[in-house]
Amino acid sequence: MGVLRIGAVAAHFGRDLHRALAKIEGIVADARAAGVDLLVLPDATLGGYLSDLRRPDPSALPPGLSEDSWEIQRIAALAGDMVICFGYTEDAVLDGEPRLFNTALAVTGSGVLGRHRKVHQPAGESLVYDAGDTFAAFDSPVGRLGLLIDYDKTFPEAARTLALDGATVLACLSAWPASVTDRASRLPQDRQSRLFDLYDCARAAENQVVWASSNQTGVMGGLRFLGQAKVVGPGGDILARTSSKGGLAVAEIDVETEVARARRVLHHLRERTPSAYRALQAADDTERNQGTD
Repeated sequence: MGVLRIGAVAAHFGRDLHRALAKIEGIVADARAAGVDLLVLPDATLGGYLSDLRRPDPSALPPGLSEDSWEIQRIAALAGDMVICFGYTEDAVLDGEPRLFNTALAVTGSGVLGRHRKVHQPAGESLVYDAGDTFAAFDSPVGRLGLLIDYDKTFPEAARTLALDGATVLACLSAWPASVTDRASRLPQDRQSRLFDLYDCARAAENQVVWASSNQTGVMGGLRFLGQAKVVGPGGDILARTSSKGGLAVAEIDVETEVARARRVLHHLRERTPSAYRALQAADDTERNQGTD
């Protein structure tokens, strides 16, 4: 696989799909000029995110798209030999029932490589979206890759599951806003700004993987997004980042070599002791049993 150039995007995407595609076209052109192999766009790239997390307006939701929608096919065509990760509202039918998911796809010019439906839902997101139920890595031209969306990264088990499934690069697509309850006057001082960076670095370091974190910018309804896209190395060090404004963070890294280097003395995945995590297992068993009562 050798050296990869990984690009993480901070940008604003709203409801207008044609405008979003035009912006994506420009970003992809810039990324290709920079030699990017893996490009990670934000959550809700197509159609934007919710405008209110506590009481989402059912009349102002992002447009639902299917995986064979022309908009998604257009992004795949733009990708060519690049791997592009992006988010959208997936309008699916499962077991005969219509469902909406907050979904991320990884595509190349040959089609879809992998997908992820957001599992963990903050605040009122569950009023709009159904929750996904799995984390699974997949093979790609840039190595074994895992996808997460936004709040998923708050839960260590999510990234750990992907790392245990062999992912050495994790792409986390976000529409992560500033605090809605205790907003700071300046974004860098907002507590969610600090947490966003903390989770990015911690998840990379604890799993000894390369982490690409994208995010929305600007304002959608009552939400103000943080930006702060970045690429993090397997030691938790930030290799490239943007500010709260739009931008493309690009880092060049030999993933296989750097992950092996990080795991040479301390190999976090191999040195786990699952038998000691009895309380975690017991809590999971209790919750599972309560769900079947």
